Amino acid sequence: MGYQNVSFPENSTFLVTGGAGFIGSNLCEAILKLGYKVRCLDDLSTGKQANVDMLMDNPNYTFIKGDIKDLDTCMRACEGVDYVLNQAAWGSVPRSIEMPLFYCANNIMGTLNMMEAARQNGVKKFVYASSSSVYGDEPNLPKKEGREGDLLSPYAVSKMCDEEWGKQYTRHYGLDTYGLRYFNVFGRRQDPNGAYAAVIPKFIRQLLHGETPTINGDGKQSRDFTYIENVIEANLKACMAPSSAAGEAFNIAYGGREYLLDIYYGLTKALGVDVEPNFGPDRAGDIKHSNADISKAKEMLGYDPDWSFDRGIKAAIEWYKENL
Repeated sequence: MGYQNVSFPENSTFLVTGGAGFIGSNLCEAILKLGYKVRCLDDLSTGKQANVDMLMDNPNYTFIKGDIKDLDTCMRACEGVDYVLNQAAWGSVPRSIEMPLFYCANNIMGTLNMMEAARQNGVKKFVYASSSSVYGDEPNLPKKEGREGDLLSPYAVSKMCDEEWGKQYTRHYGLDTYGLRYFNVFGRRQDPNGAYAAVIPKFIRQLLHGETPTINGDGKQSRDFTYIENVIEANLKACMAPSSAAGEAFNIAYGGREYLLDIYYGLTKALGVDVEPNFGPDRAGDIKHSNADISKAKEMLGYDPDWSFDRGIKAAIEWYKENL
């Protein structure tokens, strides 16, 4: 349960790419609290300087402003590193449809550069962010590894390519890679602003500011929303996983199923507002339902998430109330 009791050799060094972003900054913070060294690599294209500044007073934290699309930068960042948590990527299905070449360069070549740099520097474990988007149009629930459909966006293609490269680097070069298929992660420091903001922080911000949110589609789509604490646990457990589990990808979620309309009205109730949503068209590249079978991660990584959606959303609401 959780990750507070995980332990690594003394003076272990973790490299978190995308460490100024939502998931990456939470990983940096959690690892520092456990007493290990953290090196953060981020080009601040989507990450935030504030997420770096809040950790700079910790002597175990160093920040490198750099781009994973540059192999030399990746090589320097990996020097003396034990574990790589590769979170650097651009998210958003609709934005990837608008910018396919950038997503290929950033999410695929960038991750490949990091795997190569990790290999050449003798990194022990390479854990990287994949996505539930790799399931594409496969209709069966729950989503289970090995049962994927046709991919629906350049973003999904980029994540599936990362998984294939992960397999190759484990098979041919002996790099222990572990792909984490995140399902709709939410929580503190997730950006509520912009055209591509994730739905939960966006709704919270709009409701707190007296705006009327727009739901894409009919609101009857369902997702396996996953609180950030579970994702931290998955990354750290993957760093402790045996080599026999390397070269694989794992669903990382809570295993629940929440409907968007239910979430919306739950937020209005929690925030004490009475606002009916607007409804817009479906988003291109979106799937209707998503819910994870997490048995593989439980069995092979020892993943045992203890943050349910209800527990996580309460914590998230409190954080946004204080920080928006």
